[in-house]
Amino acid sequence: MAKLYFRYGAMNSGKSTGLLQAAFNYEERGQRVLLAKPHLDTKGADEIVSRLGVARGVDFLIPHDAGLRRLFARHAHADAEGSLFDAEDAVRLAREVPPVACLLIDEAQFLTEEQVDDLLRIAVVDDVPVLAYGIRTDFRTRSFPGSARLMDIAHALEELKTICRCGRKAVFNARLVGERVVFDGDQVAIDGEDVRYESLCADCYLHVSDGRLG
Repeated sequence: MAKLYFRYGAMNSGKSTGLLQAAFNYEERGQRVLLAKPHLDTKGADEIVSRLGVARGVDFLIPHDAGLRRLFARHAHADAEGSLFDAEDAVRLAREVPPVACLLIDEAQFLTEEQVDDLLRIAVVDDVPVLAYGIRTDFRTRSFPGSARLMDIAHALEELKTICRCGRKAVFNARLVGERVVFDGDQVAIDGEDVRYESLCADCYLHVSDGRLG
């Protein structure tokens, strides 16, 4: 049985880089992968962009209200140009297009709980490994719904580490507007769209927030 993996970390912990490396590893061995990310993540448009400067287009974007298993099946059964298999061509296309060896999801925190449940079904029922990458909490230290559900049901959890300004392990994501740390606003504000983020350890986060959490 394939498994659902959640690889999480604070901002700048190498999540997108790790995803692109995993995709490369599969493809180097002649295996087919699908890459996707939530439509809500507008950074890079339809690309996954690593902070190291590496970028790659996704195979599909995930609308907020989409059934993710159905969306995966649609793209898993499409040829390289995106044309869907029809029944008459099924045997021929099965020979020409290999099965999907892995589904890789970037910015998984933006998924809904129902979409995360579909990731588990893709792994268990469809027998396709799923690697989901994302951050665990928002700028107020509150869990994203997608991340919380992944923590609930993923077969394996892996923390990707990065460091705080003080050199200790960063665990929180402070939101900055200009040079000012803010604690009000929508849960989702994409990095680069009038705001930026800094990864901080718990001690430095409490220092800049005057002891505030949430």
